[in-house]
Amino acid sequence: MNNAERTRRQLMIRFIQEFFSGDLKENIDRIPVEMRPRTEEPVRCCVYKDRAMLKYRLMALMGFGMEEETDESRRLAEYLTDAQAGNNHTEPVLSVCSVGCHGCVDSHVQVSNSCVGCFARPCVGACPKQAIAVVNQRSTIDRTKCINCGKCMAVCPYHAIIRNPLPCEDACPVGAIGKGEDGRVRIDFDRCIYCGKCFRACPFSAIMERSQLVGILQAMQEGKEVIAMVAPSITDQFPGTIEQLFAALKLAGFSDIMEVALGAEMTTAHEAEEFFERMARGDILMTSSCCPAWVEAAKRHIPDIVPFVSSTPSPMAYAGQITAKAHPNAVKVFIGPCIAKRREAQKDPNVDFVMTFEELGALLAAKEIDVISLEAQPLEHPAASYARNFAKSCGVSQAILQEIGEEKPDDTRPKIDEKFINGLDRKSVNLLKLYAKGKLPGNFVEVMACTGGCVGGPCSLAR
Repeated sequence: MNNAERTRRQLMIRFIQEFFSGDLKENIDRIPVEMRPRTEEPVRCCVYKDRAMLKYRLMALMGFGMEEETDESRRLAEYLTDAQAGNNHTEPVLSVCSVGCHGCVDSHVQVSNSCVGCFARPCVGACPKQAIAVVNQRSTIDRTKCINCGKCMAVCPYHAIIRNPLPCEDACPVGAIGKGEDGRVRIDFDRCIYCGKCFRACPFSAIMERSQLVGILQAMQEGKEVIAMVAPSITDQFPGTIEQLFAALKLAGFSDIMEVALGAEMTTAHEAEEFFERMARGDILMTSSCCPAWVEAAKRHIPDIVPFVSSTPSPMAYAGQITAKAHPNAVKVFIGPCIAKRREAQKDPNVDFVMTFEELGALLAAKEIDVISLEAQPLEHPAASYARNFAKSCGVSQAILQEIGEEKPDDTRPKIDEKFINGLDRKSVNLLKLYAKGKLPGNFVEVMACTGGCVGGPCSLAR
Protein backbone atom coordinates (compact mmCIF):
# COMPACT_ATOMS: atom_id res chain seq x y z
CA MET A 1 0.00 0.00 0.00
CA ASN A 2 1.44 3.39 -0.95
CA ASN A 3 0.91 6.66 0.90
CA ALA A 4 -1.88 7.85 -1.42
CA GLU A 5 -3.87 4.65 -0.86
CA ARG A 6 -3.21 4.75 2.89
CA THR A 7 -4.47 8.32 3.20
CA ARG A 8 -7.52 7.63 1.06
CA ARG A 9 -8.49 4.64 3.19
CA GLN A 10 -7.82 6.38 6.51
CA LEU A 11 -10.11 9.21 5.41
CA MET A 12 -12.84 6.77 4.39
CA ILE A 13 -12.68 5.02 7.77
CA ARG A 14 -12.86 8.31 9.66
CA PHE A 15 -15.75 9.50 7.47
CA ILE A 16 -17.78 6.31 8.07
CA GLN A 17 -17.09 6.26 11.82
CA GLU A 18 -18.22 9.87 12.21
CA PHE A 19 -21.28 9.22 10.03
CA PHE A 20 -22.58 6.36 12.16
CA SER A 21 -21.75 8.12 15.43
CA GLY A 22 -23.88 11.05 14.30
CA ASP A 23 -20.99 13.51 14.65
CA LEU A 24 -20.00 13.89 10.99
CA LYS A 25 -21.82 17.14 10.28
CA GLU A 26 -20.36 18.75 13.38
CA ASN A 27 -16.81 17.46 12.87
CA ILE A 28 -16.30 17.13 9.12
CA ASP A 29 -14.69 20.56 8.70
CA ARG A 30 -12.16 19.69 11.41
CA ILE A 31 -11.06 16.41 9.86
CA PRO A 32 -8.40 17.94 7.51
CA VAL A 33 -6.92 19.95 10.40
CA GLU A 34 -6.86 16.98 12.77
CA MET A 35 -5.36 14.63 10.17
CA ARG A 36 -2.67 17.18 9.19
CA PRO A 37 -1.69 19.16 12.32
CA ARG A 38 0.99 21.85 12.05
CA THR A 39 3.22 19.85 14.38
CA GLU A 40 3.77 17.18 11.71
CA GLU A 41 5.95 17.48 8.63
CA PRO A 42 3.77 18.09 5.57
CA VAL A 43 3.60 15.54 2.75
CA ARG A 44 3.26 18.20 0.06
CA CYS A 45 4.81 21.66 -0.01
CA CYS A 46 3.00 22.84 3.11
CA VAL A 47 0.44 21.72 5.65
CA TYR A 48 -2.20 23.96 4.06
CA LYS A 49 -1.98 22.15 0.74
CA ASP A 50 -2.20 18.84 2.58
CA ARG A 51 -5.39 20.05 4.24
CA ALA A 52 -6.81 21.36 0.99
CA MET A 53 -6.33 17.95 -0.62
CA LEU A 54 -8.10 16.26 2.30
CA LYS A 55 -10.95 18.76 1.92
CA TYR A 56 -11.39 17.95 -1.76
CA ARG A 57 -11.11 14.23 -1.09
CA LEU A 58 -13.90 14.56 1.46
CA MET A 59 -15.95 16.38 -1.17
CA ALA A 60 -15.34 13.46 -3.55
CA LEU A 61 -16.48 11.02 -0.83
CA MET A 62 -19.74 12.97 -0.79
CA GLY A 63 -20.05 12.85 -4.58
CA PHE A 64 -18.75 16.33 -5.42
CA GLY A 65 -15.85 17.32 -7.62
CA MET A 66 -13.57 20.32 -7.17
CA GLU A 67 -14.87 21.53 -10.54
CA GLU A 68 -18.21 22.32 -8.89
CA GLU A 69 -16.75 24.52 -6.17
CA THR A 70 -17.89 28.10 -6.77
CA ASP A 71 -17.26 29.36 -3.24
CA GLU A 72 -14.03 28.27 -1.55
CA SER A 73 -15.36 29.38 1.84
CA ARG A 74 -18.28 26.98 1.69
CA ARG A 75 -18.09 24.51 4.57
CA LEU A 76 -17.91 20.73 4.10
CA ALA A 77 -20.92 20.43 6.41
CA GLU A 78 -22.99 22.24 3.78
CA TYR A 79 -21.86 19.79 1.10
CA LEU A 80 -22.86 16.96 3.44
CA THR A 81 -26.35 18.43 3.79
CA ASP A 82 -26.66 18.52 0.00
CA ALA A 83 -25.37 14.95 -0.31
CA GLN A 84 -27.86 13.65 2.25
CA ALA A 85 -30.63 15.40 0.34
CA GLY A 86 -29.51 13.68 -2.86
CA ASN A 87 -28.22 16.90 -4.41
CA ASN A 88 -24.72 15.60 -5.10
CA HIS A 89 -23.56 14.98 -8.64
CA THR A 90 -21.98 11.63 -9.40
CA GLU A 91 -21.54 12.25 -13.13
CA PRO A 92 -18.90 12.15 -14.46
CA VAL A 93 -17.62 9.48 -12.12
CA LEU A 94 -14.05 10.83 -12.18
CA SER A 95 -12.87 14.24 -11.06
CA VAL A 96 -9.51 16.02 -11.37
CA CYS A 97 -8.39 18.03 -8.34
CA SER A 98 -6.21 20.72 -9.92
CA VAL A 99 -4.87 21.74 -6.49
CA GLY A 100 -3.26 18.31 -6.16
CA CYS A 101 -1.99 18.03 -9.74
CA HIS A 102 1.80 18.40 -9.83
CA GLY A 103 1.80 19.67 -13.39
CA CYS A 104 4.29 16.99 -14.43
CA VAL A 105 6.36 17.53 -17.57
CA ASP A 106 5.03 16.00 -20.76
CA SER A 107 6.02 12.40 -21.38
CA HIS A 108 9.24 12.34 -23.38
CA VAL A 109 12.48 10.48 -24.06
CA GLN A 110 15.67 12.14 -22.85
CA VAL A 111 19.41 11.51 -22.66
CA SER A 112 20.74 11.18 -19.11
CA ASN A 113 24.19 11.92 -17.73
CA SER A 114 25.12 8.27 -18.21
CA CYS A 115 25.74 8.87 -21.93
CA VAL A 116 29.44 8.31 -22.75
CA GLY A 117 29.30 9.25 -26.43
CA CYS A 118 30.28 5.75 -27.51
CA PHE A 119 31.87 5.03 -30.88
CA ALA A 120 29.08 2.70 -32.05
CA ARG A 121 26.36 5.33 -31.60
CA PRO A 122 23.48 2.83 -32.00
CA CYS A 123 20.94 5.45 -30.92
CA VAL A 124 21.70 7.58 -33.97
CA GLY A 125 21.20 4.64 -36.34
CA ALA A 126 18.04 3.42 -34.61
CA CYS A 127 16.15 6.72 -34.76
CA PRO A 128 13.58 6.64 -37.60
CA LYS A 129 13.31 10.45 -37.66
CA GLN A 130 17.00 11.38 -37.50
CA ALA A 131 16.25 13.22 -34.27
CA ILE A 132 19.49 12.20 -32.53
CA ALA A 133 22.91 13.73 -33.07
CA VAL A 134 26.14 13.59 -31.10
CA VAL A 135 27.28 17.00 -29.89
CA ASN A 136 30.45 17.37 -27.81
CA GLN A 137 30.68 13.59 -27.37
CA ARG A 138 27.14 13.28 -26.05
CA SER A 139 23.88 12.27 -27.72
CA THR A 140 21.24 14.98 -27.97
CA ILE A 141 17.61 14.71 -29.05
CA ASP A 142 15.89 17.25 -31.27
CA ARG A 143 12.45 17.62 -29.67
CA THR A 144 10.94 18.97 -32.89
CA LYS A 145 11.67 15.66 -34.64
CA CYS A 146 11.36 13.10 -31.81
CA ILE A 147 8.21 10.94 -31.80
CA ASN A 148 8.98 9.25 -28.46
CA CYS A 149 9.09 5.80 -30.07
CA GLY A 150 11.76 4.62 -27.62
CA LYS A 151 13.90 2.81 -30.20
CA CYS A 152 16.96 4.70 -29.02
CA MET A 153 16.25 3.53 -25.45
CA ALA A 154 16.13 -0.08 -26.58
CA VAL A 155 19.56 -0.04 -28.26
CA CYS A 156 21.61 2.08 -25.83
CA PRO A 157 24.16 -0.26 -24.20
CA TYR A 158 24.52 2.04 -21.17
CA HIS A 159 20.77 2.54 -20.59
CA ALA A 160 21.58 6.23 -20.82
CA ILE A 161 18.38 7.14 -22.65
CA ILE A 162 15.31 7.12 -20.46
CA ARG A 163 11.62 7.92 -20.67
CA ASN A 164 10.36 10.71 -18.46
CA PRO A 165 6.68 9.80 -18.07
CA LEU A 166 3.47 11.70 -17.48
CA PRO A 167 1.98 8.82 -15.45
CA CYS A 168 -1.72 9.49 -15.94
CA GLU A 169 -1.40 10.18 -19.67
CA ASP A 170 0.83 7.15 -20.23
CA ALA A 171 -1.66 4.92 -18.39
CA CYS A 172 -4.68 5.98 -20.45
CA PRO A 173 -5.29 3.50 -23.29
CA VAL A 174 -7.41 5.89 -25.36
CA GLY A 175 -5.73 9.30 -25.09
CA ALA A 176 -8.49 10.79 -22.95
CA ILE A 177 -6.22 12.63 -20.53
CA GLY A 178 -3.63 15.33 -21.03
CA LYS A 179 -2.49 18.75 -19.88
CA GLY A 180 -4.49 21.93 -20.33
CA GLU A 181 -3.11 25.39 -21.05
CA ASP A 182 -2.38 25.90 -17.35
CA GLY A 183 -0.19 22.79 -17.27
CA ARG A 184 -2.70 20.86 -15.15
CA VAL A 185 -4.32 17.62 -16.18
CA ARG A 186 -7.70 17.54 -17.90
CA ILE A 187 -9.90 14.56 -18.75
CA ASP A 188 -11.74 14.59 -22.06
CA PHE A 189 -14.96 12.85 -21.05
CA ASP A 190 -15.98 12.45 -24.67
CA ARG A 191 -13.06 10.04 -25.00
CA CYS A 192 -12.89 8.63 -21.44
CA ILE A 193 -13.88 4.97 -20.92
CA TYR A 194 -13.80 5.19 -17.08
CA CYS A 195 -11.27 2.37 -16.76
CA GLY A 196 -9.65 4.11 -13.78
CA LYS A 197 -6.07 3.57 -14.96
CA CYS A 198 -5.30 7.28 -14.51
CA PHE A 199 -6.84 7.15 -11.01
CA ARG A 200 -4.42 4.41 -10.03
CA ALA A 201 -1.42 5.86 -11.87
CA CYS A 202 -1.42 9.43 -10.50
CA PRO A 203 1.30 9.56 -7.79
CA PHE A 204 -0.16 12.78 -6.36
CA SER A 205 -3.66 11.32 -5.94
CA ALA A 206 -5.09 14.25 -7.90
CA ILE A 207 -7.57 12.11 -9.84
CA MET A 208 -10.52 11.17 -7.67
CA GLU A 209 -13.69 9.15 -8.06
CA ARG A 210 -17.03 10.53 -6.96
CA SER A 211 -18.25 8.19 -4.24
CA GLN A 212 -21.80 7.13 -3.44
CA LEU A 213 -21.02 6.31 0.18
CA VAL A 214 -23.43 8.85 1.66
CA GLY A 215 -26.46 7.29 -0.04
CA ILE A 216 -25.45 3.78 1.07
CA LEU A 217 -24.67 4.73 4.69
CA GLN A 218 -27.85 6.79 4.97
CA ALA A 219 -29.99 3.88 3.75
CA MET A 220 -28.39 1.63 6.38
CA GLN A 221 -28.84 4.23 9.12
CA GLU A 222 -32.51 4.66 8.22
CA GLY A 223 -33.07 0.90 8.57
CA LYS A 224 -33.88 0.31 4.92
CA GLU A 225 -33.43 -3.08 3.30
CA VAL A 226 -29.99 -2.84 1.69
CA ILE A 227 -28.85 -5.73 -0.51
CA ALA A 228 -25.14 -6.28 -1.25
CA MET A 229 -24.54 -7.53 -4.79
CA VAL A 230 -20.99 -8.86 -4.48
CA ALA A 231 -18.75 -9.18 -7.54
CA PRO A 232 -16.88 -12.46 -8.15
CA SER A 233 -13.54 -10.63 -7.80
CA ILE A 234 -14.10 -10.28 -4.04
CA THR A 235 -12.79 -13.80 -3.39
CA ASP A 236 -9.16 -12.85 -2.70
CA GLN A 237 -9.74 -9.36 -1.31
CA PHE A 238 -10.32 -10.19 2.35
CA PRO A 239 -8.95 -12.82 4.75
CA GLY A 240 -11.10 -15.85 5.50
CA THR A 241 -13.66 -17.66 3.37
CA ILE A 242 -16.38 -16.19 1.20
CA GLU A 243 -18.90 -17.48 3.76
CA GLN A 244 -17.13 -15.56 6.55
CA LEU A 245 -17.09 -12.43 4.40
CA PHE A 246 -20.84 -12.69 3.86
CA ALA A 247 -21.30 -12.91 7.63
CA ALA A 248 -19.23 -9.71 7.91
CA LEU A 249 -21.46 -7.98 5.36
CA LYS A 250 -24.51 -8.78 7.49
CA LEU A 251 -22.78 -7.30 10.55
CA ALA A 252 -21.82 -4.23 8.56
CA GLY A 253 -25.46 -3.39 7.85
CA PHE A 254 -26.47 -5.25 4.70
CA SER A 255 -29.81 -7.06 4.91
CA ASP A 256 -28.92 -9.80 2.45
CA ILE A 257 -26.23 -10.77 -0.07
CA MET A 258 -26.48 -11.64 -3.74
CA GLU A 259 -23.51 -13.30 -5.42
CA VAL A 260 -23.02 -11.58 -8.76
CA ALA A 261 -21.40 -14.85 -9.84
CA LEU A 262 -24.97 -16.13 -10.17
CA GLY A 263 -25.43 -13.44 -12.78
CA ALA A 264 -22.18 -14.63 -14.38
CA GLU A 265 -23.77 -18.06 -14.83
CA MET A 266 -26.57 -16.41 -16.81
CA THR A 267 -24.12 -14.32 -18.83
CA THR A 268 -22.19 -17.49 -19.68
CA ALA A 269 -25.27 -19.37 -20.91
CA HIS A 270 -26.57 -16.47 -23.00
CA GLU A 271 -23.17 -15.56 -24.42
CA ALA A 272 -22.55 -19.17 -25.51
CA GLU A 273 -25.88 -19.26 -27.35
CA GLU A 274 -25.23 -15.87 -28.90
CA PHE A 275 -21.83 -17.05 -30.15
CA PHE A 276 -23.41 -20.00 -31.99
CA GLU A 277 -26.14 -17.78 -33.46
CA ARG A 278 -23.58 -15.28 -34.73
CA MET A 279 -21.34 -17.95 -36.25
CA ALA A 280 -24.38 -19.55 -37.91
CA ARG A 281 -25.29 -16.29 -39.61
CA GLY A 282 -21.73 -15.81 -40.87
CA ASP A 283 -20.14 -13.41 -38.41
CA ILE A 284 -16.35 -13.65 -38.30
CA LEU A 285 -16.03 -12.59 -34.69
CA MET A 286 -17.69 -12.00 -31.34
CA THR A 287 -16.15 -10.26 -28.33
CA SER A 288 -17.13 -10.43 -24.68
CA SER A 289 -19.27 -7.67 -23.19
CA CYS A 290 -19.01 -8.04 -19.41
CA CYS A 291 -16.34 -5.30 -18.97
CA PRO A 292 -18.03 -1.86 -19.15
CA ALA A 293 -14.76 -0.04 -19.82
CA TRP A 294 -14.17 -2.29 -22.85
CA VAL A 295 -17.71 -1.74 -24.17
CA GLU A 296 -17.23 2.02 -23.79
CA ALA A 297 -13.86 1.80 -25.58
CA ALA A 298 -15.47 -0.05 -28.49
CA LYS A 299 -18.24 2.53 -28.86
CA ARG A 300 -15.96 5.54 -28.63
CA HIS A 301 -12.73 4.41 -30.26
CA ILE A 302 -13.24 1.26 -32.34
CA PRO A 303 -16.55 1.74 -34.18
CA ASP A 304 -15.73 -1.06 -36.64
CA ILE A 305 -15.81 -3.63 -33.83
CA VAL A 306 -19.13 -2.53 -32.29
CA PRO A 307 -21.21 -4.94 -34.44
CA PHE A 308 -19.12 -7.81 -33.08
CA VAL A 309 -19.47 -6.95 -29.38
CA SER A 310 -21.78 -9.40 -27.61
CA SER A 311 -25.22 -8.01 -26.74
CA THR A 312 -25.41 -10.23 -23.65
CA PRO A 313 -25.84 -8.20 -20.43
CA SER A 314 -23.11 -8.22 -17.80
CA PRO A 315 -23.23 -10.36 -14.64
CA MET A 316 -24.09 -7.21 -12.65
CA ALA A 317 -27.10 -6.57 -14.89
CA TYR A 318 -28.42 -10.12 -14.47
CA ALA A 319 -27.77 -10.06 -10.71
CA GLY A 320 -29.65 -6.78 -10.53
CA GLN A 321 -32.64 -8.33 -12.27
CA ILE A 322 -32.66 -11.27 -9.84
CA THR A 323 -32.31 -8.98 -6.82
CA ALA A 324 -34.99 -6.55 -7.98
CA LYS A 325 -37.44 -9.43 -8.42
CA ALA A 326 -36.69 -10.93 -4.99
CA HIS A 327 -36.45 -7.58 -3.16
CA PRO A 328 -38.47 -5.00 -5.13
CA ASN A 329 -38.31 -2.31 -2.44
CA ALA A 330 -34.68 -2.79 -1.42
CA VAL A 331 -31.69 -0.52 -1.98
CA LYS A 332 -29.41 -2.51 -4.26
CA VAL A 333 -25.64 -1.95 -3.92
CA PHE A 334 -23.11 -3.47 -6.31
CA ILE A 335 -19.74 -4.07 -4.62
CA GLY A 336 -16.67 -4.42 -6.84
CA PRO A 337 -13.24 -3.07 -7.76
CA CYS A 338 -14.32 -1.12 -10.83
CA ILE A 339 -14.85 2.59 -11.51
CA ALA A 340 -16.51 1.88 -14.86
CA LYS A 341 -19.25 -0.03 -13.01
CA ARG A 342 -20.36 3.30 -11.55
CA ARG A 343 -20.97 4.46 -15.11
CA GLU A 344 -22.76 1.21 -16.05
CA ALA A 345 -24.94 1.34 -12.93
CA GLN A 346 -26.15 4.85 -13.78
CA LYS A 347 -27.90 3.32 -16.78
CA ASP A 348 -29.22 0.26 -14.92
CA PRO A 349 -32.56 0.70 -13.08
CA ASN A 350 -31.82 -2.39 -10.99
CA VAL A 351 -28.67 -1.00 -9.34
CA ASP A 352 -29.00 1.95 -6.96
CA PHE A 353 -25.41 2.43 -5.79
CA VAL A 354 -21.90 1.14 -6.39
CA MET A 355 -19.46 0.56 -3.54
CA THR A 356 -15.79 -0.24 -4.20
CA PHE A 357 -13.72 -2.84 -2.39
CA GLU A 358 -11.74 0.01 -0.82
CA GLU A 359 -14.97 1.48 0.55
CA LEU A 360 -16.15 -1.92 1.80
CA GLY A 361 -12.79 -2.43 3.52
CA ALA A 362 -13.19 0.99 5.16
CA LEU A 363 -16.73 0.11 6.29
CA LEU A 364 -15.55 -3.13 7.92
CA ALA A 365 -12.60 -1.34 9.55
CA ALA A 366 -14.81 1.51 10.80
CA LYS A 367 -17.14 -1.02 12.43
CA GLU A 368 -14.17 -3.06 13.72
CA ILE A 369 -15.36 -6.24 12.01
CA ASP A 370 -12.70 -8.95 11.82
CA VAL A 371 -13.74 -11.19 8.92
CA ILE A 372 -11.52 -14.15 9.75
CA SER A 373 -12.88 -14.44 13.30
CA LEU A 374 -16.52 -14.80 12.24
CA GLU A 375 -18.66 -17.90 11.93
CA ALA A 376 -19.35 -18.67 8.28
CA GLN A 377 -22.65 -17.50 6.79
CA PRO A 378 -24.12 -20.41 4.75
CA LEU A 379 -24.83 -19.59 1.12
CA GLU A 380 -28.42 -20.28 0.13
CA HIS A 381 -27.57 -20.44 -3.58
CA PRO A 382 -23.80 -20.81 -4.03
CA ALA A 383 -22.47 -19.96 -7.48
CA ALA A 384 -20.58 -22.38 -9.67
CA SER A 385 -16.79 -22.23 -9.39
CA TYR A 386 -16.38 -21.27 -13.05
CA ALA A 387 -18.66 -18.25 -12.49
CA ARG A 388 -16.52 -17.07 -9.60
CA ASN A 389 -13.52 -17.23 -11.94
CA PHE A 390 -15.25 -14.75 -14.27
CA ALA A 391 -13.25 -11.97 -12.64
CA LYS A 392 -9.90 -13.35 -13.78
CA SER A 393 -8.39 -12.98 -17.22
CA CYS A 394 -9.47 -15.91 -19.44
CA GLY A 395 -12.28 -16.67 -16.96
CA VAL A 396 -15.06 -15.68 -19.35
CA SER A 397 -13.71 -17.89 -22.13
CA GLN A 398 -13.18 -20.81 -19.77
CA ALA A 399 -16.73 -20.46 -18.45
CA ILE A 400 -18.18 -20.51 -21.98
CA LEU A 401 -16.04 -23.51 -22.95
CA GLN A 402 -17.23 -25.34 -19.86
CA GLU A 403 -20.85 -24.43 -20.62
CA ILE A 404 -20.52 -25.76 -24.15
CA GLY A 405 -18.49 -28.84 -23.31
CA GLU A 406 -20.28 -30.04 -20.21
CA GLU A 407 -23.81 -28.72 -20.53
CA LYS A 408 -24.48 -28.70 -24.26
CA PRO A 409 -22.03 -30.93 -26.12
CA ASP A 410 -22.64 -30.80 -29.86
CA ASP A 411 -19.93 -31.65 -32.38
CA THR A 412 -21.92 -30.10 -35.21
CA ARG A 413 -21.57 -26.62 -33.77
CA PRO A 414 -18.64 -24.32 -34.67
CA LYS A 415 -15.58 -24.47 -32.46
CA ILE A 416 -14.47 -21.51 -30.42
CA ASP A 417 -11.04 -20.16 -31.31
CA GLU A 418 -10.62 -17.91 -28.29
CA LYS A 419 -8.16 -15.02 -27.98
CA PHE A 420 -7.49 -12.74 -25.03
CA ILE A 421 -6.85 -9.05 -24.46
CA ASN A 422 -5.43 -9.01 -20.94
CA GLY A 423 -5.66 -5.30 -20.16
CA LEU A 424 -6.38 -2.39 -22.47
CA ASP A 425 -3.49 -0.20 -23.57
CA ARG A 426 -2.71 1.64 -26.78
CA LYS A 427 -1.17 -1.44 -28.35
CA SER A 428 -4.14 -3.70 -27.57
CA VAL A 429 -6.59 -1.04 -28.83
CA ASN A 430 -4.74 -1.18 -32.18
CA LEU A 431 -4.89 -4.99 -32.12
CA LEU A 432 -8.65 -4.84 -31.63
CA LYS A 433 -8.93 -2.61 -34.68
CA LEU A 434 -7.22 -5.38 -36.65
CA TYR A 435 -9.60 -7.99 -35.20
CA ALA A 436 -12.50 -5.86 -36.39
CA LYS A 437 -11.15 -5.96 -39.94
CA GLY A 438 -10.65 -9.74 -39.83
CA LYS A 439 -6.87 -9.43 -40.07
CA LEU A 440 -6.10 -11.51 -36.97
CA PRO A 441 -7.09 -15.14 -36.22
CA GLY A 442 -9.76 -16.05 -33.69
CA ASN A 443 -13.54 -15.94 -33.62
CA PHE A 444 -14.05 -15.09 -29.93
CA VAL A 445 -12.06 -12.35 -28.19
CA GLU A 446 -12.30 -11.90 -24.44
CA VAL A 447 -11.44 -8.31 -23.51
CA MET A 448 -10.64 -7.11 -20.00
CA ALA A 449 -9.67 -3.47 -19.45
CA CYS A 450 -7.63 -4.33 -16.34
CA THR A 451 -4.56 -6.52 -16.46
CA GLY A 452 -5.40 -9.85 -14.84
CA GLY A 453 -9.12 -9.17 -15.19
CA CYS A 454 -11.45 -7.53 -12.65
CA VAL A 455 -9.17 -8.73 -9.84
CA GLY A 456 -6.73 -6.05 -11.04
CA GLY A 457 -9.34 -3.29 -10.86
CA PRO A 458 -8.36 0.24 -9.80
CA CYS A 459 -10.23 0.03 -6.48
CA SER A 460 -9.02 -3.41 -5.41
CA LEU A 461 -7.54 -3.93 -1.98
CA ALA A 462 -5.27 -6.79 -3.07
CA ARG A 463 -3.70 -7.01 -6.53
